[in-house]
Amino acid sequence: MHLSDILKIRSQPGAGISIGLTRKCPLSCAHCSTNSSLQSEEYPEDRFVRFVGTFSPQHHPEIMALSGGEALLRPKLIMKLAKMARRAGTSSSVLSGLFFARHPTIPANIERAIRSVDHFSVSTDAYHEQEIHRDLVLKTLDTVLSYGTDVSVHLVGANEDDPFIADATADIQQRFGDDVPILVNLLEPFGRARKWFSKAVPEEQEQIKASPCHMAAWPVMSYDGTIVACGNDDVIEKLPDHLVLGHAMTDSWQTISERSASSCTLRAIRLYGPEFTVNRFSSQKPDCTGYCDTCINMQPTRDFGKNLNKHMTSPSIRLLEDTVAVLRLEAGAEAFARSEGTAKFSDLVSLGRDG
Repeated sequence: MHLSDILKIRSQPGAGISIGLTRKCPLSCAHCSTNSSLQSEEYPEDRFVRFVGTFSPQHHPEIMALSGGEALLRPKLIMKLAKMARRAGTSSSVLSGLFFARHPTIPANIERAIRSVDHFSVSTDAYHEQEIHRDLVLKTLDTVLSYGTDVSVHLVGANEDDPFIADATADIQQRFGDDVPILVNLLEPFGRARKWFSKAVPEEQEQIKASPCHMAAWPVMSYDGTIVACGNDDVIEKLPDHLVLGHAMTDSWQTISERSASSCTLRAIRLYGPEFTVNRFSSQKPDCTGYCDTCINMQPTRDFGKNLNKHMTSPSIRLLEDTVAVLRLEAGAEAFARSEGTAKFSDLVSLGRDG
């Protein structure tokens, strides 16, 4: 499964689910968006197994994306979930920071876990390289490619002109030619980075324009089994009611996907973005601290809900949603990379794409 296969449907509601298997991680990267450490929480596997066990041939996500923390701290769980998901028709991927790359060879249990999934992604950036050197990352990718497993690299830089991005993409392509796709994202003030990294808040616009949120398309299962509409770490910490979809110990995939698809608030966020939604349908002003904070701090009052429901249940809006979904699918992976990553490097997600 190529990276572009995943990104092509990343903005399609219910096409996938992201699952955080643990918040633990042996690394201490300065920008860690999940604020992970070896002391972080980790919950029993029963909630993960129970939820993935609700996937069926009739009702299942196309992709199950596993991450952490460091997901490969739980290799047996990865193998179990990947096998269960495959039986229902769901492909799987895992994202890793390669804490094990200092070993001369990939440990056997981790190798088996990597072989069990359909796609293996490596996350790295300038701060991560202080923990795991780039040479070790490239060596590990070389080994995983020898398994016949599809791989990708997720790079994070401060901005499009960050020398790290230019150097890293050049090294990856020098080592692997055009065989390894690369997704480039920009640093955000989440997790540990919140303490030292800040982004300029855009000046207030005279007219707030629609800016769809693609990241509310796939439900996200957090470390304790809570399932939310977005993977932003602040959502997982604060659990705003309008972004909580359920829990792995009580709900099925079918229930979660139906709740996500039917919620007028989530449909509006996906179609218009939180700032436009709040500005159009609520007396509340959009949060001046930014796009995501506006969503998290949204106050679904009775009047807001009434106005929003009337608008979103209109047949013309349903038709608009369907049209937008088709256009996004046709636009493909590079369009998603431009909107959620960087336009400058968006073509790199298609490297290694046959045909």
